[in-house]
Amino acid sequence: MKLRVPMPRWFTAYGTRFMPFADAASPELPMARLLRLSLFQVVIGMVTALLVGTLNRVMIVELQVPAWWVALAVAIPMVFAPLRTLIGYRSDTHPSALGLRRIPYLWTGTLLLFGGLSIMPFALLLLSEPEAANLWVGQLGACLAFVLVGAGIQVTQTAGMALAHDLATDDKRPRVVALLYSMLLVGMIASSAVFGLVLSDFSPQKLIQLVQGCAVMVAVMNLASLWKQEARGAKRGRREAGGFASSWKDLIAQPQMRRFLWTLALGTFAFNMQDIVLEPYAAEILKLDVGATSALTALSAGGALLAFLVSARWLSGGMHACRLASLGVLLGLPAFAMVIFSGPLEAAWMFRIGVGLIGFSGGLFSVGMLVTAMGMAADGSPLGHLGGLVIGTWGAVQATSAGAAMALGGALRDGVSVLAMSGALGEVLVTPITAYSFVYHLEMYLLFVVLVALGPMLRASRLAARAAAPKTGTPQPFGLAQLPG
Repeated sequence: MKLRVPMPRWFTAYGTRFMPFADAASPELPMARLLRLSLFQVVIGMVTALLVGTLNRVMIVELQVPAWWVALAVAIPMVFAPLRTLIGYRSDTHPSALGLRRIPYLWTGTLLLFGGLSIMPFALLLLSEPEAANLWVGQLGACLAFVLVGAGIQVTQTAGMALAHDLATDDKRPRVVALLYSMLLVGMIASSAVFGLVLSDFSPQKLIQLVQGCAVMVAVMNLASLWKQEARGAKRGRREAGGFASSWKDLIAQPQMRRFLWTLALGTFAFNMQDIVLEPYAAEILKLDVGATSALTALSAGGALLAFLVSARWLSGGMHACRLASLGVLLGLPAFAMVIFSGPLEAAWMFRIGVGLIGFSGGLFSVGMLVTAMGMAADGSPLGHLGGLVIGTWGAVQATSAGAAMALGGALRDGVSVLAMSGALGEVLVTPITAYSFVYHLEMYLLFVVLVALGPMLRASRLAARAAAPKTGTPQPFGLAQLPG
């Protein structure tokens, strides 16, 4: 009995100091409930790792699916990214008979994910069959599966982040955001390791079991995530006059909103152009083997995870979200420079440091911009009742820019490579490094543009904080509650 007394005291005294995100909890959102809510991000990470990593390789190598079909399948989920704005708005104004707003959309996203993953392995097996009679069935089934999964990802993440915005208080939202994105990366890293072990001895039966096992896990974890998270309110009536168009005009009319969206798009574009060319650069230029190049994804994700851990502490210490995003952009410049110079110097160690730093700086930028978006929908702001619309718009811009950046990065690498190797750019540039270097230099130039765009946003927030401080009579730290809105 005596051993039970010191444990809670030790945890209370030292837990928030040494445990990551221990201070993200609040009386309104205890840690157990917050961790349970974050399971929807683990689901998104697991599905993303399955689509982009495991199935990408299995379809091309083991199933001999044409590469253009694989590229199309991976791109399909991005088609629904622009709809996140509408999804967020609909969850803000959903006239549920049960008095719920976010939960119906989380449940809808879960059903879409479960349905897509359930039929996906059979469609892929049919797609790999050479018989013409089965080919069109496989193509139709694969398109349907990836469409369902893509829609499910966008609906689930938009409604889940909007629900987290509703449950977290203004002062706790920075840490909640960092925790949620850390869980996304944890889901990606853990599931990638499990997928590799299960499919180490590949067979069609194991592929079916793996993908359908993921479907079951999606249903179980999302149900656990949404269970009793949203309080029931009165049944809502019709939506306000003007609907989505009127709410969108109110959103765009907010100060700095257009600048914020353009900055988010350019920054996301700059950090994601290298996703497609990173591993080919390591293999072709630095001569790294398959195992070493596969570890680069984990290295980048580890850097992003570290960024989420430190950003929670920095934001809770009073650092402004735009300043955090600016720090990420600044650190991205030497990160890309290391990757560029690692090729001519044949320094694999420099390349690995650059990759980890890219993940770290991109993580800081992502958290800073999402916290800024949540601050624009803080309680008492003009957009306080449209948190889903704001977060949905953030998600739409971020996901669309990431998809376009990856596609353009690969296209630029191929196009510049043809010109360089043909001698059209001069004899000095007749080298495979030229095409990769062009992409990385373009990303650095975009980061300078993002820094210029972030300056007025940070200055406006400082002026807003100074204007608000005299009203209380005592100086106040600048945090999320003082973001411009």
